[in-house]
Amino acid sequence: MKHYRVGIIGFGAIGSVHAWAYAGLPFCYAPLPFSARVHAVATAHRDTAEAAAQICGAETAVTDYRQITENPDIDIVHVCTPNVDHARQLFSALTHHKAVYSDKPLTATWSEALELAPLLATHRNRVGMAFQLRFFPALMRARALMDDGRIGRVLSFRIVYLHAGSADPAVPAKWKLTHAAGGGVIADLASHVLDLLASLGGEPVRISAESSVAFPHRPAVDDPGRMVEIDAEDHVVALVHARFGNDPPALGTIEATKIATGTEDELRLEIHGTEGAIRFNSMEPHHLGFYRVDAPAAPLGGERGWTSIDVGGRFPAPAAAFPGPKFVVGWPRMHLAAIAGFLFALHEGRMPVPGAVEALYAQHLVDVLQRSAAGSADVQPWSRDLVTALLEPPETRRNQPRETP
Repeated sequence: MKHYRVGIIGFGAIGSVHAWAYAGLPFCYAPLPFSARVHAVATAHRDTAEAAAQICGAETAVTDYRQITENPDIDIVHVCTPNVDHARQLFSALTHHKAVYSDKPLTATWSEALELAPLLATHRNRVGMAFQLRFFPALMRARALMDDGRIGRVLSFRIVYLHAGSADPAVPAKWKLTHAAGGGVIADLASHVLDLLASLGGEPVRISAESSVAFPHRPAVDDPGRMVEIDAEDHVVALVHARFGNDPPALGTIEATKIATGTEDELRLEIHGTEGAIRFNSMEPHHLGFYRVDAPAAPLGGERGWTSIDVGGRFPAPAAAFPGPKFVVGWPRMHLAAIAGFLFALHEGRMPVPGAVEALYAQHLVDVLQRSAAGSADVQPWSRDLVTALLEPPETRRNQPRETP
């Protein structure tokens, strides 16, 4: 049986979730046709690296990420560090022919992503991206309903991702609140929203966004008595014209915020079509709302109204029914499903989804959203095909973009 030796760079909240996923794989995907385990962990400090290694049973704890990316005994590298570190860590891993699985977004900037594109093209069947929201079973069911034409032509949509982590002005100026580190709610949360829209078949053709900073100054991390300037947005709202299939573009809205008082980690989605509608709230992950226009409305309302589909923990094969489909699924389980999808694709020689294409496309849309918000202007994104062309061999490229948008 093939065994994959995994190294994780960064062991904050996300790195620890990735490590947890490997512990759960044998239960949720039994029997596994391969084995995989975390063998090395890298963090910035020796004490945190050793503590992380002890938690996940890794033999090696290091403070230099190159001891993972350049280690011939490591097969898969997970990048779970601040966004500003992604580009050089991915470059090192890919140049040393590692399979990589990266937290979102791919890089801190679109220009960094473009510089990585040749390496991504060479290794595109060995690159995975942590867009775990698309792995909610309810949202996979939503895509199936849309593909089957059950809601007809999309007329309007709205997707919002609500957090309250920055609603308190006393929260210190951590890296996600600074552009220098690749922070801001567009990169952090809107990247998920943009990927989710794409995963449901939506391709933005025009974006007009505005963003805001609720508290321009916050306490410094190392000195709470010193106030520092905040330059990364904590709220963004955008009007988006998106094409679904060959239908005319639909007008919708997307929103991402960390100042939504009273929320925790709440994704809300509604898509309305000519034949029906779907809706989902991540705080109620067991159910998908489905509305049929053709349901009889008489007598006395007939059968008209929203149906709550019990999707629950019904993950598609090869997932095992663990602990069972009737139990409410939790947020870490989506990360496990995303990592499992990457591992199965890698093991079977298939292209991971979400992978290099989805990572690069989401990065482009993040850049478009950032530029639109900065200038309060409409921006026309590249098509998905044009972004995908960046990952094709030079001799087969068609309609190659001539310049950075």
